[in-house]
Amino acid sequence: MRVIPYGRQNISSEDVAAVTEVLQSDWLTQGPQVPAFERALADYCGAAQAVAVANATAALHLACLALDVGPGDRVWTSPNTFVASANCARYCGAEVDFVDIDPRTYNMSVAVLAAKLAQAKQTGTLPKVVIPVHFAGQSCDMVEIAMLAEQYDFRVIEDASHAVGGSYRDAKVGGCHFSEMTVFSFHPVKIMTTAEGGVITTNSPALAQRLERLRSHGITRDAALMEGENEGGWYYQQLELGFNYRMTDIQAALGRSQLARLDEFVARRRMLAARYDELLQDRALITPWQDPYARSAYHLYPVQIDSAGGGSTRREVFDRLRAAGVLANVHYIPVHLQPYYRRLGFAPGDCPVAELYYACCLSLPLYFGLQQDEQDFVVATLHEALR
Repeated sequence: MRVIPYGRQNISSEDVAAVTEVLQSDWLTQGPQVPAFERALADYCGAAQAVAVANATAALHLACLALDVGPGDRVWTSPNTFVASANCARYCGAEVDFVDIDPRTYNMSVAVLAAKLAQAKQTGTLPKVVIPVHFAGQSCDMVEIAMLAEQYDFRVIEDASHAVGGSYRDAKVGGCHFSEMTVFSFHPVKIMTTAEGGVITTNSPALAQRLERLRSHGITRDAALMEGENEGGWYYQQLELGFNYRMTDIQAALGRSQLARLDEFVARRRMLAARYDELLQDRALITPWQDPYARSAYHLYPVQIDSAGGGSTRREVFDRLRAAGVLANVHYIPVHLQPYYRRLGFAPGDCPVAELYYACCLSLPLYFGLQQDEQDFVVATLHEALR
């Protein structure tokens, strides 16, 4: 039986050669490849600086720390995301709340955000940070979110874990034109990979400097930042409590090689997504809506199963696809419905649009190496599963 995953990496001979070269060099951890990867990605996105870390969860955590998120602060994010988008604030001791999603984009709803902010202002519970999530590769409406950030005095961290290579208003996601920082993920199922890895882009030298320090135990070797006298060339100081969140040169070399093909990766994903659009247009499905101001990088191709008329349920369709070797997936279980967050007081009904979307969503296989005959098989199997 053929098996078609929902996502997978594509590793070329050039990727293997880049990693092999590092393995045969003097540097395995943080050597010259890390800053070279950071510079290349910052240039690609149009950001001033990039800071590479162990994974996107670490990136989100450090981004919150760099904005001094701590106990007594509030961080708002989307419920339609992986748990890391909310957990990063909890790591800092902050309170978390969720902003329901737009029914077309599945991203944070600007209208809901505006109403929630107006209410929070009256009760003195405004957020310190808002983390919009660019779900499936499509940017949130960052112009409107940035206007609200100015009005209500909060900071913005873009969770673009799905969106490297995507664009918004003719600029690459990650340029931080409407935010303090942007976070990317390079897990193997993402658009490009460093095996595990994440990056934070920013246009603030001060934030970049602090992120670099926080990823490495809070330590500096910069004499200008030290307290007291520099005792010699071996000397360093821990200025704050940081973490070992560093990316290795092995990962960075893979990332640099993959970055050279990023536009190719995204172009093929867009082609495959357009082909799904065409092949599924007569099915009882809701296919992704494309924001005219954003070009999705298509990390995911989510559809919604409409079983209201007595058709197959999402669970039935999922099980039939899996039985046939089509490893469709579900993105995402609303974060506020996870047991951990329910114990904090969240409950069904808090984000009704996200909950309705979750009840019928399904992510179809989409990745660079997906062949058209495999895509045809996915569509045919889905058609049978919907009966």
